[in-house]
Amino acid sequence: MDKLDRRRWLQLALGLIVMMTISSPQYVWTLFVKPFQASTGASLAAIQVTFTLIIVLQTFFSPVQGWLIDRFSAKLMIAIGTGLSGIGWVAASYADGHIGLYATYGLLCGLGTGIVYVGIIGLMVRWFPDRRGFAAGVVAAGYGMGAMITAFPITDMIAATDFRHTLLVFGCILGGLGVLASLGLRAPEPGDVPAVDLIATASAASDTGPKEMLRTPLFWLMFAMMTMMATGGLMVVANFANFARAFGVADALVFGLAALPFALTFDRITNGLTRPFFGWISDRIGRENTMSIAFAGEAAAICLLLYNRQSPYAFALLSGVVFFAWGEIFSLFPSILTDTFGTKHATTNYGFLYMAQGVGSLLGGPVAALIHDAAGSWVPVFSIAVCLDLFTAILAYFVLKPLRRNWLNGSSGGEARSLVNNRTSVTA
Repeated sequence: MDKLDRRRWLQLALGLIVMMTISSPQYVWTLFVKPFQASTGASLAAIQVTFTLIIVLQTFFSPVQGWLIDRFSAKLMIAIGTGLSGIGWVAASYADGHIGLYATYGLLCGLGTGIVYVGIIGLMVRWFPDRRGFAAGVVAAGYGMGAMITAFPITDMIAATDFRHTLLVFGCILGGLGVLASLGLRAPEPGDVPAVDLIATASAASDTGPKEMLRTPLFWLMFAMMTMMATGGLMVVANFANFARAFGVADALVFGLAALPFALTFDRITNGLTRPFFGWISDRIGRENTMSIAFAGEAAAICLLLYNRQSPYAFALLSGVVFFAWGEIFSLFPSILTDTFGTKHATTNYGFLYMAQGVGSLLGGPVAALIHDAAGSWVPVFSIAVCLDLFTAILAYFVLKPLRRNWLNGSSGGEARSLVNNRTSVTA
């Protein structure tokens, strides 16, 4: 490994660490719900608004957060983001009411994690023009799986002391570690990244700013596709425990463990592993080709899960397959966006696309619940998710692929032609 490679692999390692430090506010929130409800006297619905705030601030403010990162130092803004996330936990440990909880855990953690998420993704797709899918997938996996390291220690500390002390201690640890790792990050300079053949990588020869990007049908096609995948996936994710109970398998034993917690743990692992895996695949066979395979696979996995819903083992294991075929959207979409619109405005541009995840989070959970209440069954919910997955797979291959080919032909003066059909990136 030469000096150039060591620099960018170090950046990837630091980005992974930073992403892991900001995953807990979202993924271990469930551990604090009952303690906050008991200490504040607020209703469950009022307490859960905190979680909604995190998601909304993380996604719908991402264009502004991306612009700040592009406008100022990525190192500075990401350090501020990790600091805000840690301070959010520390401040929440002193919150006496649900309004204080919103202003600390919801506001500070939501803004902080949003800055870090879009910032790290934006940096990695610039450091790895030859492995964009893999690099984006690695750091996205850190966000998806980072809380696995903290879940048990946090649970034990809450039991041994109390939730306020736990928030204070882990807020300091995660915030401090995140800031320290952030200080080693930087944007690549000329000569830091390998020269990549634009024809072979099917990448744009020029950079497109957010204003121009938002005027293109190509961006809005990507936005619609990511929204549909996020909505379909979150229909399953947000109501997973309800599915398990309705199908009568939640408390059944699987390998000596209750099916529901086993499935949730297994799903978190597969949801993390899929991000670098499909990112790596897309670096070799093309983003659109990988999308069509993964999205169709998601539809097939949901169908199998529905068909075998009475079997605890099938339910638990197939749920992992469902999550494996869904989580790759967090590596494929930022990679194809940067391939298409260039690296100069990558962070701001992805901030706009990442809003699709916010739209999906608002539609997936509530809409799925409404459909279930109207139909009295979860089958229509599964059916809609399958249809969205299949439709998006078709769009990826038959619509996005030719539109992107035409865009790249125009942006590179007609140089990026035949290989767009077969590949999106080369192997370094």
